[in-house]
Amino acid sequence: MTTHDPGGRPGEAQIRALPKVLLHDHLDGGLRPQTVLELADAAAHPLPASDADSLAEWFRDAADSGSLVRYLETFAHTTAVMQTADNLARVAREAVLDLAADGVVYAEQRWAPEQHLAGGLALAEAVEAVQAGIDDGIAAAAAQGRFIRVGQLLGAMRQADRWQEVAQLAVTYRDAGVVGFDIAGPEDGFLPSRHLPVWRYLAEHDVPVTIHAGEAAGLDSIGQAVHLGQADRLGHGARIIDDIAFVADDGTADLGRLAHWVRDHQIPLELCPTSNLQTGVADSVATHPITRLKELDFAVTLNTDNRLMSRTSMTHEMQRLVDGAGWTLDDLVDVTVTAAWGAFMHHDERRDLVEQVILPGFQKVEGALV
Repeated sequence: MTTHDPGGRPGEAQIRALPKVLLHDHLDGGLRPQTVLELADAAAHPLPASDADSLAEWFRDAADSGSLVRYLETFAHTTAVMQTADNLARVAREAVLDLAADGVVYAEQRWAPEQHLAGGLALAEAVEAVQAGIDDGIAAAAAQGRFIRVGQLLGAMRQADRWQEVAQLAVTYRDAGVVGFDIAGPEDGFLPSRHLPVWRYLAEHDVPVTIHAGEAAGLDSIGQAVHLGQADRLGHGARIIDDIAFVADDGTADLGRLAHWVRDHQIPLELCPTSNLQTGVADSVATHPITRLKELDFAVTLNTDNRLMSRTSMTHEMQRLVDGAGWTLDDLVDVTVTAAWGAFMHHDERRDLVEQVILPGFQKVEGALV
């Protein structure tokens, strides 16, 4: 286990103790390997490995191809075991407990209900099952002395045509655990313009929106997300870097119009370094756009994306940036506070989270670094 250095860079123990905010984490991408084994056995679903360690390795290796399409194929095994109310509730409960154990104090769990109907569930039943699991997980975490708040982010699959149906589901459950709407799946070729009325409908019903954009596709995807989709946040958004010309080694940059728009409006970027390396967005943590974008005052947040496929956690993501990109405790508090202010909850709730939970938690760790 590492310790901290004199430059204010925390070690693993300090990072693990930090309060964390997670805006981009897929429910079907964060299962425990042992849970996948047990649920697959009960459902007679064949898996590529027969023990938890080997299965965990398989998920990571399969997701490490550099292709988003290949990465997404790994979800066939996780969604296959999430087709009953009991299984959905178990997965959601365990996700909450795992996040709380990692120091996460606020999280949004995104998932696509339309992918969990093969066992006969209706869309609403699936949402209610996940909410039951979240509620149980929060209560169990509290019994362990850990505070966490979790909301559901309902996603529609880009390549399907159930966007409006899922949007209506988000409206129905807006005050019953659902905090927002997303579109996910193959980004290239399935842009927000595919179903334009959805975005007006969501805006008219005051449902916050985040859109996967700027991961597998480029600036056109981001532009449509913020202008047509009226996205409050961008899922990934890393390729906004393509609209920035770095003209000197000292970091001087010339922003294009879209980059200015995203920065001027402080639209949070839900960046996921480990996942982005797997899908070919960057070659290393050191060259990942997250650091340059943060230096340029974009609203940068740090996320896990899929904890199973990337074998990651918020502690791991933070540690990678400290070790590989020279981040300090100040950098970590910046992205955490930015994430809290970008959370899909009300302003006063964001303020309380920052002032009563996040800043005191960081100050406690900072005191240990002195």
